[in-house]
Amino acid sequence: MDYAPTIGLEIHIELKTKTKMFCDCLNDPEEKNPNQNTCPICLGHPGALPTINKKAVEAIIKVGLALDGEIAKETKFDRKNYFYPDLPKGYQISQYDKPLVSKGRLKGINITRIHLEEDTGRSVHIKEKGKEASRIDFNRSSAPLMELVTEPEFRSAKQVADFAKELQLIVRYLGIADADMEKGEMRVEANVSLNMGTKVELKNINSFKAVEKAIEYEAKRQEALIREGRKVKQETRGWDEPNKKTFSQRSKEEAHDYRYFPEPDLPMFETEIFGLENLKESLGELPGAKRHRFAQEYKLDEKDAELLVEDEKIADYFEDASSELFAEGEKEIKKESAPALYKLLFNYLTSDLRGLVNENSEYSGNYSWMEKVPPERLAHLVALISAGKITSRLAKDILKKMFATGLDPEDIMKNDNLSVSSGAELKEAIIGIIKEEAKALEDFKKGKGNAMQFLIGKTMQKLKGRGDPKQIHALLEEVLTNIKK
Repeated sequence: MDYAPTIGLEIHIELKTKTKMFCDCLNDPEEKNPNQNTCPICLGHPGALPTINKKAVEAIIKVGLALDGEIAKETKFDRKNYFYPDLPKGYQISQYDKPLVSKGRLKGINITRIHLEEDTGRSVHIKEKGKEASRIDFNRSSAPLMELVTEPEFRSAKQVADFAKELQLIVRYLGIADADMEKGEMRVEANVSLNMGTKVELKNINSFKAVEKAIEYEAKRQEALIREGRKVKQETRGWDEPNKKTFSQRSKEEAHDYRYFPEPDLPMFETEIFGLENLKESLGELPGAKRHRFAQEYKLDEKDAELLVEDEKIADYFEDASSELFAEGEKEIKKESAPALYKLLFNYLTSDLRGLVNENSEYSGNYSWMEKVPPERLAHLVALISAGKITSRLAKDILKKMFATGLDPEDIMKNDNLSVSSGAELKEAIIGIIKEEAKALEDFKKGKGNAMQFLIGKTMQKLKGRGDPKQIHALLEEVLTNIKK
């Protein structure tokens, strides 16, 4: 008998708002000092009254619109009752039967609901005087949290990871969240069962790679239990990264265990007050549409378009540079050469320039390098290559100097006398190489094919990259043919 996995997801994403969900405390996930951003409301003091963060509601509506979901005409908040040390009120303000968004679709998967709730505090486990101790940091308590629930339609771990990556990209494009999994800003929980049997919830997974491994392991674990004639328990399991296996945490609660009831301190409200049409117009171009346009407009293949789109700032940089390729002053470049030029620009951006960025730790996690090499200057460099004014070898050296100095490529060429050799200088270099490399000359006369490439390489070396390989090849053939005669 085959055992096919059935997987549904619950994904939590911390929203990037200035203040928390129900109070005016700063919403700062980077705060290192515990319990700094707290007040009676997010600490759950008796009598403290919450108010709704408008920006957080707008953020959820934007996600719903981006995923073709149905925005509720009226919605409300509910109390989800359970006890845990990092939940100071003894309940969480969430949404139950009237979520902000229902339905929707992403990467072929149907979305059940998207709702808004508050986050919990954070348990910190430390050693104190040689003994283990636990402390609670409430800085995160009541931070706005989006929860997206899918239908159980996934059939593989890879499909889950692809979905989660795309959702992360969408919320980043919308500007509502950073969704960094390693920082806990995006948390994926997977409900895994075999052949629609008993489901197990996997929690506390902090990377896309771990999501895949955890689901794959859990499916195999459940299959082994079934084949042994044992039952799969409905429970919550964590992921043990060092040992690459899931482990039992607690039995899984049912919805009725939480005793949901309407939040008495927050009124039901209508979503039309948020201006749904204006929010829809503000979405901008989303990743899927941008991929399609890049493939059509710049003739990029699927893999290249994906590499650019996965970072919106890099995608914008590429577009800005592309628009400069045919700017005033580069009229000698023909429009029909555009696809090859776009590909050349893509290569220099994603390979050579990215390599320089990765080598310099000061640019790690930021885009300040764009000030050193703005889009128009990279476009200028590519245009110079296309016009035959510099070779690809010379371009790499010039790019390094651009990155170090912030200068325009032509200024670097003038300062360092780096124009491409041609005419008399080129012929003189070739004749000199032929005299120096007598053995290669003899090999050429004997018809050995690699002799020509050897002589071209030596000439390029002598000219320090300032020679055009095509010109060198043509001139070498001419000189060598005359010598043969």
